[in-house]
Amino acid sequence: MTAPAASLRSREVQIPVILVSLGHGATHWIAATFYLVLPFITRDLGLSYTEAGLLVTCFYVASALANVPSGSVVDLTGRRILIQAIALVGGAAGLFFVGFTSSYLAIAAAVTLIGATNMLWHPAAIAYLSGHLPKNRGYALSIHALGANVGDAVAPLFAGWLMLTMTWHATAELNAITGVVVAALLLIVLNGGDTVAKAEAKKTDFRTYIGNTIAAFRKREVWSLCLMAGMRSMMQGGLLVFLPLFLADELKLNPFWMGMALMLLQIGGIIAAPIAGVLSDRIGRRPIVLAGMSSTTVLVLGLTFISDATVFVAAISILGFCMYAMRPVIHSWLMDRTPPALAATMTSAMFGTQSTLTAITPPIGGLIADAYGLHAVFYFLGACVLVANALALAVPRSETGD
Repeated sequence: MTAPAASLRSREVQIPVILVSLGHGATHWIAATFYLVLPFITRDLGLSYTEAGLLVTCFYVASALANVPSGSVVDLTGRRILIQAIALVGGAAGLFFVGFTSSYLAIAAAVTLIGATNMLWHPAAIAYLSGHLPKNRGYALSIHALGANVGDAVAPLFAGWLMLTMTWHATAELNAITGVVVAALLLIVLNGGDTVAKAEAKKTDFRTYIGNTIAAFRKREVWSLCLMAGMRSMMQGGLLVFLPLFLADELKLNPFWMGMALMLLQIGGIIAAPIAGVLSDRIGRRPIVLAGMSSTTVLVLGLTFISDATVFVAAISILGFCMYAMRPVIHSWLMDRTPPALAATMTSAMFGTQSTLTAITPPIGGLIADAYGLHAVFYFLGACVLVANALALAVPRSETGD
């Protein structure tokens, strides 16, 4: 006889979800701190928008390269918690060295480390949560996304507040501590929580793993979902780069109010992610994704017609609600179509696609901004999410009709 499944509300179920989500928040705390200090790095080092964009390209190129082996390593070893901890410590080290140096090349190297470890997190964490709550993936991954939104919301505000009295160097170094603290918590509390995954990994030989992976990549739903997620991430990544620059250079906001504006963008996601995740468990992934994509397209293009700072910030908060609602639902949609033994590998494929496509966004956006102004970048970002809409429609329906 098997033991009855634990209640969704039990501590046994919720503590792993909360701690992994807290770790996700820490990875985004690190990245969001870099994005906030980027305008001041640009100003202090006398960089062009294109050079600033290339720093972010380092982030996404490293993310793409890290995703190639990371999913395979997770699925073949089952060491999901340990890999999450390594990702947190590596990201913290990268952010610390961003603050430690004033050399453009050294900052680029540090940002590369942040990018690699930031995306190393996702295959391990999403595979872990997907296996932890297989019947409530939308909920589990929405709480995971909620952690990211909290990190993205609080980090800019905290960093902006610190920069009222500190340099951007000290702000980056201080904010790096978060990753180390959360990594320690994960190892102490959850290090024994991936025993099932490790046992399953020992049963899988490499030849079988390769054959199953090739078969999975041949399915249209897999590459449709990956490309859709990639185009959506081009828009999101571009917005995170050029929105702070727009707030600083066009709307002339000080660091604190920049942080407040970016926090409002994330608050929309904090509200939307759990609602969207739970709703997708009940009515399906497709309608939630299509609604979010369509609304995001309209809002991104609409930002170009707003000149008042107050109205612009209000529109940002609504955009965050629509944009971030989709993220956990897309991840859950892919996990629904993926064999459990390949959960990390398919997650790696999705995030690798996202990183690869997003890597080209900052330099393209930088060239557009240098030539036509920052307003023109938003037309490009709107076109990206419009393509994502079309790809969402291309995902074939499953046997359940999703």
